[in-house]
Parts: sequence; structure tokens; C-alpha cells
Amino acid sequence: MNTCDWPLLGPLQWTSYVNKQVRVKAGKDEEHRGWLLTVDPVSASLVLVDFGLPGKASVQVVMGHAVEEVQVLQEADQETTERLQTSFLPPTPRRLDPEVLTTTRVRVRSWLEKNRIPVEEEGAELRVAGVLTITAPYGPDDCCSSNQIILDRIQRLIQNQPDALETEPEPTGSPKD
Repeated sequence: MNTCDWPLLGPLQWTSYVNKQVRVKAGKDEEHRGWLLTVDPVSASLVLVDFGLPGKASVQVVMGHAVEEVQVLQEADQETTERLQTSFLPPTPRRLDPEVLTTTRVRVRSWLEKNRIPVEEEGAELRVAGVLTITAPYGPDDCCSSNQIILDRIQRLIQNQPDALETEPEPTGSPKD
């Protein structure tokens, strides 16, 4: 294909290259290879993925205006297509034991109250000072509030919460007779 052709092809033609291993010539003596994940519809830039090492993927963006030629090297098999489609999805949340969630919710509430933070339970959520909500699994990233100052302080407080296994230190010294 000609230098100017790639950006002019448009999204319908670009999709015919998606999930295929391609060689892209761009600029002077510049060549890129990888699996075409997607094409940006505005800039015609190509997103190439290379699965070099097991469990790893490298991503490279080739700017659309620089593309001189795109050549299909190989069609993706079912496994490669699935890998391309799922490589950049967030991990699926694991199902947590309801007993663990209850224990964690009680620990977080107790910790906040110990630090003189007004907190109440609303179903499975914790409501802090009427302006912040903490949902399961009750970690710093599970806090939601439009008040950034309170959000930051509560997240920091939860992050600095002592582990559940820690107990109050035993007093040292000899027992009184």
C-alpha cells in the first residue's frame, strides 16, 4: 500500500488487519512487527503487541502519519486472538469469603472509631462522616468521596491500620506477688 493510503483507508478497512501479525514500514528504514491490537480512528495509529516472554506483553504504537506499508504476516489462531482480547483487561475480582469481609469491615470500623472518625454501617458499606463510603473488601482503594481531603486522609488511615494478627504488647516486668 502507498504512503498516504493507510490513514485514508478508514476504520472499516483497518479492522480487517486487527488480530493479525503484521509488519509495518514507517519512516526511513524503520520496521515494526507485532500483533495488531487496534487502530486509533482519529490518528490512524497502530497499536502492536508482542508476546515475547510467557506472561509478558510489550506494546508499541506506530503513528498513523508515518505508516508507509502494512503487510499481514500471519492470521491469529483462537488462542492468540483470546490473548490479545484479554491481555489488557483488569483482573477479574476474586470472590471473598463473607466471614472474612465481615471481620475486615468490623476491623476497619473499629480502627476508624479508635481514631475518632465518625463511622456507621449501611448494609455492607461503611459510611464515614456522611461524606465517604467504603465498600468491600474495605481497603484504601475501596473508598469513595467527592471530598478529596477526607478521601486522602481516610485512605492513609486505612493503609496504616495495624495487621489483624497484631495484638496489644504484653506489659514487661516482674509480676506482683
